[in-house]
Amino acid sequence: MHNPVNMFRRVSRSLSVLFTGYRKPLSKPLSFKERGFDFSPGCEKSGSLSAKTKAYSLNGSMILLFALGLTLGWATAAKAEDPATAPPQLKELLAQIDAAANRRDVEGVMQFYSQDFKHSDGLTHAQMEEALKQLWERYPQLTYRTELQSWENQGDGIVAETVTTVTGTQPNNGTMVKLESMLRSRQRYENQQIVSSEILAERSQLTSGVNPPNLQVILPEQVRIGQSFNFDAIVQEPLGDNLLLGTALEEPISRDRYSQPSDLELDLLSAGGIFKVGRAPLTPQDRWISAVLIRGDGMTMITRRLNVVDR
Repeated sequence: MHNPVNMFRRVSRSLSVLFTGYRKPLSKPLSFKERGFDFSPGCEKSGSLSAKTKAYSLNGSMILLFALGLTLGWATAAKAEDPATAPPQLKELLAQIDAAANRRDVEGVMQFYSQDFKHSDGLTHAQMEEALKQLWERYPQLTYRTELQSWENQGDGIVAETVTTVTGTQPNNGTMVKLESMLRSRQRYENQQIVSSEILAERSQLTSGVNPPNLQVILPEQVRIGQSFNFDAIVQEPLGDNLLLGTALEEPISRDRYSQPSDLELDLLSAGGIFKVGRAPLTPQDRWISAVLIRGDGMTMITRRLNVVDR
């Protein structure tokens, strides 16, 4: 596993979005704009309707998918190797880390991290340990499963790519909240400890209610600095006479934004989803892009990582 830090991050500011059929700016720094979309039956906007809710944005890297520590000294490889050829020690270590996470053993997980551990989002060893404790206090039923994608000997260490999925449920005010998250990451291991970790991709989803909206999410995994892109979160079921509330959010990724609850302002949507055009910042800093959609019988909240590169 790698990075189990707080599955939910707080939005840094309240954000109110008024959804109409026009192209309307949302907020800086991504300067989202509304994209034209036909009104769905029963959802024509007849006046301003908004709702405030206390919520936690999702973030796969906050699940701190721990990663692996492994014994060095295997034969040198010139390229990434198939997981089927991975040393037995590596496979066993992955299983041990998953087992420690699934029994909520913070010390058992953190023993695989160097005290000088470096994370692409700026997290330190101490921050990760504290976040793990808070996460498992809040969500004691999470289940972790890590799959090795590739591995490679590099100098005096080993670099491996893994995909970790985290699932779980949590009661909240009489209803059950379901959590699902996936994180793809690359770690470097030296002397049986993880010395660095880089997040390559992540997606997270929170649902609650008897019939939460089923969403199709359209967002590129990577964009260049200054490049425009589309972000759509489309409800797959007919809305009928149901009202749909929602909002779209974006945040620069930093260690300070990993566990901060926030108020969200939700507005009545005039279409069957959220449809935005964004522009990446002029510096290569990744973003969390999120959407929240709520109707009378359920809520869905999704977050994706948008990698911003300078090439």
